[in-house]
Amino acid sequence: MDAERCSWCGAAVEADDGFRAYEPAGERRAVFCRLEHLVPWGIKGAFWEAGALDDPHLTESRSFACSQCGADLDPEAHVVLVRHRGEHRIADHFCGVDHLVEWAKAGGRWQ
Repeated sequence: MDAERCSWCGAAVEADDGFRAYEPAGERRAVFCRLEHLVPWGIKGAFWEAGALDDPHLTESRSFACSQCGADLDPEAHVVLVRHRGEHRIADHFCGVDHLVEWAKAGGRWQ
């Protein structure tokens, strides 16, 4: 399989690396080679591509809280960021792109 391209800089992003942002309700996605690339992407208007969540169990039958503000989220109407690290998939959920960008600015999980 060919590498995907970063939605911000265009660099190749292998299947087992990088970040994928999804908006499940709109079946939209974006790919990033680095967490830092989420910030300018979000500020410039969050350009999405068509595409469903690669791993649907990340949003099935669970209650979620926003990783930025802690608010309860609708399983369908929110944004999901999935870190691809080898075979592992680490998901964080957000109220929307604004909270995703604020979280990334603060260092993500490494705050």
